[in-house]
Amino acid sequence: MRTSLLVLFTIFIFASCSEYQKVYKGTDAGAKFAFAESLYVQGKYKKALKLMEQIVPVYRGKPQAEKLMYMYANTYYNLEDFYLAGYQFERFANSYPKSDSVEMASYKSAISYYELSPRYSLDQKDTYTGLEKLQIFIDTYPDSDYRLEANKKVAELRYKLELKAIETAKQYLKTGEALGSYSNAIAAFDNFISDYPGSEFRKEAFFGRLEAEYELANHSVPAKVNDRLLIALEYYADFIKYYSDSDLMPKATEIKEDIDSRLTSTEKSS
Repeated sequence: MRTSLLVLFTIFIFASCSEYQKVYKGTDAGAKFAFAESLYVQGKYKKALKLMEQIVPVYRGKPQAEKLMYMYANTYYNLEDFYLAGYQFERFANSYPKSDSVEMASYKSAISYYELSPRYSLDQKDTYTGLEKLQIFIDTYPDSDYRLEANKKVAELRYKLELKAIETAKQYLKTGEALGSYSNAIAAFDNFISDYPGSEFRKEAFFGRLEAEYELANHSVPAKVNDRLLIALEYYADFIKYYSDSDLMPKATEIKEDIDSRLTSTEKSS
């Protein structure tokens, strides 16, 4: 019995492959469409895609094109080829703005760009693109059932950009002595404070800016030390305005006391 079932299954597989090859090598666009749709429904996306690639140009401008182009984009999506999925869904949304599937296409296009975002330590060009596409979707479909999920993914991408920015600023601070300059660190912390007002890393940015200015003063020529210590005092005031009860306060206080002592000594000697 088992041998008979195995034989029947083998015959079925060969028959299916033979039929696919026949349709694939043939010239009947209608047969290719039907077979591609059948494979698509079965989740056989790689084979379906090969047929779709043959007939997309043939059906362009025809009534069946809307259905085909959606399946085409979604096939790339299911195969996790997110570059092409994002592009094809975006193209679908632009070509068929009145389609019942346009909202889903717009959402999946945005999600495709979200999926392309790399880990925070790498270049974040695709992250910015993902943010832009998700925000466009949210603005276009404010009442969408996918709005909450889109907002969640926006938050994820923003967090990644914040993490990238604060780690970059910390790296500038860490390498400041070796490079002989803390200006890049100060600018990076300054930009972070301006660009990410609600970030959970904001405390670290305020303290980092204070520490960087303090170290800049420590490594300055005598004529510039006092001016830079005074700027560091201003950054200390900014820090304690918001984070006087934080875990970084002891370090900030230590810096402040050293600055006060040095400025007092300078006044006495002048």
